[in-house]
Amino acid sequence: MLFPSLTRSLTLGLLATNLIVSAIPLENTDDDSCSLTTTTDAEETKTTSTDDVYSTTVAGSSSDDDDDSTLTDSTSTKSTKTKTKSKKLKKSKTTKIKKTKIKKTKGSKAISTVTTAIATSSSASFSASSTRASSPVASSSGLSTRAGTSGKVFGYASLNGGTTGGSLGSSVTVTTLKDLQYYCAQIGTWTIYISGEISGSGDTVTVSGDKSIIGKPGANLTNIGLFIKSVSNVIIQNLTISKVVGTDAIRVLKSHNVWLDHLDLSSDQYHGKDYYDGLIDITHGSDYITVSYVHFHDHEKTSLVGHSDSNAAEDSGHLTVTYAFNYWENLHSRGPSLRFGTAHIYNNYYRNMKDCINVRKGAKALVENNVFAGDTNKALYSVDGTGSAQASGNEFDGASSSNDSTSLSMDYPYSLIDASDVISYVESNVGAIL
Repeated sequence: MLFPSLTRSLTLGLLATNLIVSAIPLENTDDDSCSLTTTTDAEETKTTSTDDVYSTTVAGSSSDDDDDSTLTDSTSTKSTKTKTKSKKLKKSKTTKIKKTKIKKTKGSKAISTVTTAIATSSSASFSASSTRASSPVASSSGLSTRAGTSGKVFGYASLNGGTTGGSLGSSVTVTTLKDLQYYCAQIGTWTIYISGEISGSGDTVTVSGDKSIIGKPGANLTNIGLFIKSVSNVIIQNLTISKVVGTDAIRVLKSHNVWLDHLDLSSDQYHGKDYYDGLIDITHGSDYITVSYVHFHDHEKTSLVGHSDSNAAEDSGHLTVTYAFNYWENLHSRGPSLRFGTAHIYNNYYRNMKDCINVRKGAKALVENNVFAGDTNKALYSVDGTGSAQASGNEFDGASSSNDSTSLSMDYPYSLIDASDVISYVESNVGAIL
């Protein structure tokens, strides 16, 4: 071999270089606590304009239904298209991010599900039937315990491509109203965790599409409303919202594929029925909405589907909503109040609610295995005689009810628990308990 001394020197040099490289520590990649550098640009941040605010004129109460208010909508009729990719931004900001840890629970009894054809149009097609189960079952996966759904989105929000929220994007934890407003308005896919208590003064948080807003244990919004307009694919979960003045606790309009799950929504009944607005209002042709495991309590006008008798052109064939496993307690009316749309209301527990399910203006409802107890006056009725409902398996406990001969069924799989099991199951699983 030529130049043996030179070859030996080169070999020793390379070995030394490898030793130096291997000794350099790697950057911390712990998924449970990492930093995400985001960017901001004032021009990219959405704000709520005065066009997004309703002016409300309260109509005189009738002896049949005192929840009937006339709403004048000043919102723009032009829907905004949700973008799915974030734009490049300028000013950098570092935000701490944590992954969601999923808890698993075990169930003791099985529950049967029925699989039906899934609708692809915006209007409901009534062609399937459900299978009743004798008892609830605990989920084996997902964030919470849900009968027959394995912790996944169910009901109307599972149709039209499903609802995933921000699960496929980045995540951030917020502790202030300013940060909550900022991240909820961003274009792109985000999971936004709320930590602690945040108070406002009738403030509104505008939520853009492809978002999950999830409360950490104990998360609470006081006098702050969430506004979901002209977007799709939104999940709000595990959050307490109370005493919102001047707007709804959650307002959904011109939007589709929204899942409102495991929430605690309330105000008080000391200020009169028109002091607070709704807890969940769904209007202006919104579609594919599921409201599940929500504790509605201590409020007057609870949940409205369809805001005006004169809005048939926009609402007819739309306003498809599932209400399942909710607890309606110490309320006055709207449990829910339906215009034009189609609702599936099953396995809900109503206690001390004066006027519950009101089906009017051609709306349709499938009402199954619900329990009405305590000081409940009207369980199921139509204030104008134009709505229709098919009711079965309910325990009305002396409350008045009507049952039309309309034959309705849903185009998604679901399971029922017997009415005799509803109270214990709902009380144990409802609210912001994830």
